[in-house]
Amino acid sequence: MKEHKRDRLDDLYRHYARPLYYYLYKMSGSKETAEDLTQETFIKATVSLSFYKQEDIRAWLFKVARNAYLDEWRKRQRRNKIPFAGYLLSRDEMTSPYGMPEDEALNKESKEKVADLMSCLPEQYRSILYLREFESFSYSEIQEALDLSENQVKVTLHRARKKLAQLADEQWREKHD
Repeated sequence: MKEHKRDRLDDLYRHYARPLYYYLYKMSGSKETAEDLTQETFIKATVSLSFYKQEDIRAWLFKVARNAYLDEWRKRQRRNKIPFAGYLLSRDEMTSPYGMPEDEALNKESKEKVADLMSCLPEQYRSILYLREFESFSYSEIQEALDLSENQVKVTLHRARKKLAQLADEQWREKHD
């Protein structure tokens, strides 16, 4: 019985550690914090897994990770530190050997601009946008991960996208005025 649980945890870690790490890195802006919170997520998952009965383990793990991040964020708030950095979306990714260097440079610049804009959003907006746009979560997975109703997911996602577009528009106007 213990072997089965250990195998299941090993499988979960292999399958979800990297996406959880990237999510936590994007939220915290710190590789070290993301590593710590990823480990904390799996420690909490180890303790709670036997009680968890739902089918969608991915959404549950992201919920645990988000809660770990929010706990860390609150601790930092009490210490008057900024909990996240400006480059929430910059990720080293392999590029195609057939891609054009100019396109890659423009792509990177665009991601950095989006990262800067996302850093200005409230945590819930950043979380919902990241889960939907970068992790391709369904509405029901977001609903479970963020403890929201289906309607709240749709409304919050709409508001987050609208706020991001508003920030982009404001930034563009400042550059061109």
